Amino acid sequence: MTAPKVPGEFTARLAGRAFDIGRTAWNACAGTEHPFTRYEFFDAVEASGSATARTGWRPLHLVVEREGAVHGILPLYLKNHSQGEYVFDHAWADALERAGGDYYPKLQASVPFTPATGRRLLTGDPDAAVALLAAGRAAVKELEASSLHITFLTEPEWRAAGEAGYLLRTDQQFHWENRGYPSFDAFLAELASAKRKNLRKEREAVRAEGVEFDWLTGSGITEAHWDRFFEFYMDTGGRKWGHPYLTREFFSRVGLSMSDQILLVMAKRNGRYIAGALNFFGGGVLYGRNWGCVEFVPFLHFETCYYQAIEFAIARGLSKVEAGAQGAHKLLRGYLPTTTYSAHYVAHAGLRRAVDDYLVREREAMAQHIDELAEHGPFRKTSP
Repeated sequence: MTAPKVPGEFTARLAGRAFDIGRTAWNACAGTEHPFTRYEFFDAVEASGSATARTGWRPLHLVVEREGAVHGILPLYLKNHSQGEYVFDHAWADALERAGGDYYPKLQASVPFTPATGRRLLTGDPDAAVALLAAGRAAVKELEASSLHITFLTEPEWRAAGEAGYLLRTDQQFHWENRGYPSFDAFLAELASAKRKNLRKEREAVRAEGVEFDWLTGSGITEAHWDRFFEFYMDTGGRKWGHPYLTREFFSRVGLSMSDQILLVMAKRNGRYIAGALNFFGGGVLYGRNWGCVEFVPFLHFETCYYQAIEFAIARGLSKVEAGAQGAHKLLRGYLPTTTYSAHYVAHAGLRRAVDDYLVREREAMAQHIDELAEHGPFRKTSP
């Protein structure tokens, strides 16, 4: 991409990999509190071969500069498929292909394979944020891409994108909120009787199978732990997706650079690890990411991924647990529906009009759906 002028006297360029921007400049824009926007995560997922041109995720991070200094970054990938994004645009791709157009390549502004809300306009300068949105649209034309999709951005960024001419979309996830609980039992006390009994029954069933749990963080996570967890990840991911996204090297890299923001929950029976869940934390939030197992134990997934996460959040005084994408079954386990946001720029005028019309109806339906789900939450009606 050439270096066009964008609003605020900035110039924009496509910088390539996170490594090409550098840790200092990247983290000056992104900070290090949120685990999925800091340099170390992007470098690990790219340098490990997980997000590369070969896998359909070519890094082309967009930078806006003033007088040679980086003022903002939009994490950006050129893609030839729509996998690993968790915001589905397959119908849009089909529509453009049927009309004789090419949907791929497209541009994706996101954290690879990570459906966690966070800033996507990595800057503390409002003018630089406006410049990034303008430069993103210019990049679509420059690269002859069909579209730009900014996913799991924050609500203020989403509104700013709408003002900049992007199409607006909403979806939902299920998050657990810590209402100052001193213990897991205090959380259970706020659930309706039937739901409380069900959670206790599930937890007791796991204990009855002789399963115990280790919470591993920081230097407590070794390469042997990563070896075992990768077995779980590959086994379960292979059955779920066909080909898991992350390489073994990725886990070693984040283990070295981000161990202070990692919780690895490992389930063991008879002294042998049989399952695990990888979580990241920062900014008062625990983010559940990957899970896998090699033995079937009833309710083990719920315990390892959801209940252990709640226990850890309470113990650490964290305000929220984001348990990943989809999963209405989380509602009955104390995770409530929450709106997520994405913004889309579609170059093709006809497809843009059709998508815009569709998204108006979809947003209305999604808001109604979230309200209906909340009405069927597990909490006692007298709970706050």
